[in-house]
Amino acid sequence: MLRTYLRKSIALGLGVIEMEGHFFTDRGQVRIHNEDSGGILAGANGQYLAIIADGMGGHQAGDVASMMATNAFEKKWNENEGFDSPEAVEKWLKQTLLEANKLIYQHSVENEECQGMGTTIVVAICTEEFITVAHIGDSRCYLYNNFSFKQLTEDHTLVNALVQTGQISKDDALVHPRKNVVLKALGTGEIVEPDIQTISWEDGDKLLLCSDGLTDKVLDDELAEYMKSATNIKEIGQSLVDLANERGGEDNVSLVILQHETNVEEGESSC
Repeated sequence: MLRTYLRKSIALGLGVIEMEGHFFTDRGQVRIHNEDSGGILAGANGQYLAIIADGMGGHQAGDVASMMATNAFEKKWNENEGFDSPEAVEKWLKQTLLEANKLIYQHSVENEECQGMGTTIVVAICTEEFITVAHIGDSRCYLYNNFSFKQLTEDHTLVNALVQTGQISKDDALVHPRKNVVLKALGTGEIVEPDIQTISWEDGDKLLLCSDGLTDKVLDDELAEYMKSATNIKEIGQSLVDLANERGGEDNVSLVILQHETNVEEGESSC
């Protein structure tokens, strides 16, 4: 199983680079099953993998797809020895996503009860200097820093395509009757093309990965307010889950928050 929590310190120069992360998942107030999967994994050289997968396909099938995706990443992650460049991370992420897509698609073809299943997915690999994010579907990744709170991913959904072509506004998209129609998912076809990007991050920055069970209930401006608060990230995460449930909780809600920070005193550690 993927870890639900990590706090790790890495000695570097005159300071200590510390990473803290928490994973949350909740069935919600309406659904009988939780079809989300995810977590955080520590790896070589102080590098980390965070993942959220939101399964689709109804009873059992959605569970299967999301778990197959996270299991595929966990297996490959445990085999790697760390990365020395963004290019190496991006190549690994694309290859692993393609392999996971093939596994899920073949399983759906070979098992009648799983036909048509798939999963959205967002994955981030975090090093001391940079983050590489890959995604398929409408599970999102946001970055909070001293300058802004920004959505890094672009939803592969019908309403987002309509927004991009100017057919509807962003406000219209929030209430559109087909706002949950996903145009691209992992495992629903033989071929899939993920979006992958690399950005830098610094001490104090926070990364948020989440399923649409959160973003359907909590607006970006509200997410920003929670992320910039001085509250510790474990409390932030639980508060966001609680808020989604208070507003109806019709969907499963899952999220990961990771924080990068430097302790000035060498040797200071929370391990």
